[in-house]
Amino acid sequence: MRVVKEAEERRNEILDAADELFGQKGFDGTSTKDIIEKVGIARGTLYYHFKSKEDIMDALIERYNGRLLGAAQEIAVDKRIPLIERIIRVVMAMNLSGASSKEIMEHIHKPQNALMHQKIQKVIVCGVTPILTGIIREGIEQGLFNTPFPYECMEMVVVYANAVFDENLVEMKDEDRTSRIQAFIFNTERLLGAKSGSLMSIMQLFGSENGESNE
Repeated sequence: MRVVKEAEERRNEILDAADELFGQKGFDGTSTKDIIEKVGIARGTLYYHFKSKEDIMDALIERYNGRLLGAAQEIAVDKRIPLIERIIRVVMAMNLSGASSKEIMEHIHKPQNALMHQKIQKVIVCGVTPILTGIIREGIEQGLFNTPFPYECMEMVVVYANAVFDENLVEMKDEDRTSRIQAFIFNTERLLGAKSGSLMSIMQLFGSENGESNE
């Protein structure tokens, strides 16, 4: 057991170093030698844990996925936070943050990494949907929503948002994006049987991404 623990600690040290270096120098600008020197290990030690730099990136993405889902779940069950705000914060928690977040997004959108992109989308759909469904069920109990299909509604919402608002899949001008966001919220309210305009505060999610106001 002692050996396993030390191996896991070393693996995390390598990932931490790579995370920082990818953020500073970019994925392509970082070599395995850079990572080895930063951690202070032998090349053989690196390759004991990871087959390649791409393997390190894959592991970083898996680690981010776990952390983000964990953070989203913590928010979802915190009933001190108003229900609509919890929905917003759960979605915001799914945004990648960290030293190498930009590099991660660029990496997974490369054509050769299509399978990796697909895996991340699966994590989002299968991981976020049930978390949001729990909040929607609370909303149904409180009379805010009225739908017999809370999980299916959230699945539709997550799949649509994940596909249409992915700039690498759908190219949009600013005015097109604004129109789609408004339509997205309008139709989400209808799916959930919510009062018209009750979810418009979700606009702040998209406004914060673009650095724009939604007046």
